[in-house]
Amino acid sequence: MTVSTLDHLVAGRPWAGTSTRTSPVYDPALGTVSTEVRLASAADVDAVVAQAQAAQADWGEASVARRMDVLFRFRELLTTRRDELAQILTAEHGKVLADAAGEIARGIEVVDFALTMPHLNKGEFTQNASTGVDVYSVREPVGVVGIISPFNFPAMVPLWFFPLAIAAGNAVVLKPSEKDPSASNWLAALLDEAGLPPGVMNVVHGDKEAVDALLVHPGIAAISFVGSTPIAQYVYQQATAAGKRVQALGGAKNHMLVLPDADLDLAADAAVNAGFGSAGERCMAVSALLVVDSVADELVERIRTRMAALRTGDGRRGCDMGPLITAAHRDRVSGYIDIAAADGATVVVDGRTGEFDGAADGFWLGPTLLDRVPLDSAAYRDEIFGPVLSVIRVPGYAEAIDIINASPYGNGTAIFTNDGGAARRFQRQVQVGMIGINVPIPVPVAYYSFGGWKASMFGDAKAYGAAGYAFFTREKAVTSRWLDPSHGGINLGFPQND
Repeated sequence: MTVSTLDHLVAGRPWAGTSTRTSPVYDPALGTVSTEVRLASAADVDAVVAQAQAAQADWGEASVARRMDVLFRFRELLTTRRDELAQILTAEHGKVLADAAGEIARGIEVVDFALTMPHLNKGEFTQNASTGVDVYSVREPVGVVGIISPFNFPAMVPLWFFPLAIAAGNAVVLKPSEKDPSASNWLAALLDEAGLPPGVMNVVHGDKEAVDALLVHPGIAAISFVGSTPIAQYVYQQATAAGKRVQALGGAKNHMLVLPDADLDLAADAAVNAGFGSAGERCMAVSALLVVDSVADELVERIRTRMAALRTGDGRRGCDMGPLITAAHRDRVSGYIDIAAADGATVVVDGRTGEFDGAADGFWLGPTLLDRVPLDSAAYRDEIFGPVLSVIRVPGYAEAIDIINASPYGNGTAIFTNDGGAARRFQRQVQVGMIGINVPIPVPVAYYSFGGWKASMFGDAKAYGAAGYAFFTREKAVTSRWLDPSHGGINLGFPQND
């Protein structure tokens, strides 16, 4: 069967580039290649950045009203056609349609926030800071922004960044994951339909060659990245060495602590949703469930019962969980089940067995529950990035805090309790960037900012919110003195009576 080839999208038009390399894009539920995507060379990146630089010179001078008009029309188009985008996400990533719809909804929240740019962009003013001297500040765009986004949220993560970058007057070069690239082209085409000038939003597809070219390109002023911790650290080191500002969001090992006084039904529901939603392929997934010994048996049984009702299969069939992104990733995640068992963990539910509602060649792995996972097991230490939930039993609150704070990651964590004092102590003591209290996945709303601590975040600026917007602007401070009209006898044209 002949498959189509997905081009880059530059200045509003498909562009093949000069490189002849391509990479297969799969439908994970079928296990078959759906398209080929072009992989840019460094020379291709040069050409795209040049287009973006030329477009940014004019866009940076565009009025606030014009920028907002384009973004508002983009928001309306995206809201109207979100189902079309959800189908693309499910076909290339594999997540069920409900997860895809949720991803798009969270992305639209950031577009809404970007529309508050006229307020965010206001500077400050001090009159008569010194005699006859005023001081004020203005915000200006940084220039051309490079965005490197991951496979797990092919629409939401680009939407975390480019609406704010464009609102601030920048041009964008987006390099999406080559595993599910079509959503980025779709979004860029929608911006073109909304009236964004050609070259302000560009999509260049590629692998490490394209990424490395963006990180050091002199025409790129800033890099926004989301991905694994080793790559986030690499991106941060390479791009900052090249003189760029960088926000690089890395991986996670998110904990959820359940105290004995918690509502165990609520905690069980939360553990299932947070552990297995989007097949566990999200940096805010709960993968480590810390449970106080006295309620561990009861909670594990409630989770196991709920898992038995989950249906894994093709995301277009109304299933609860879809396949993993590739066969290689599925096999990697499956390997952690063997590792945990060899290290002494109990495999309560093995996602490698059972029936799947989809094609035989789909990249299937069902929800998996591991109990009594040792802290020295790679199944606990590593970011598995799949539907594997590890239960770690603890004597009490203090031991759980020590475990969480000893982790090299610090993205998100949650506590389930009915004790307000314990919750308040938890939010102060835990060394993590995003905290949920009886909320399993504490992703902040768009007018706050997203980002973790420790090895989960490199750079000083979090994603979206006020911090995210500030990342895409540079502040100028202006000190001015104007002579009073009476000084020097300036004639303002007023009538005089001699």
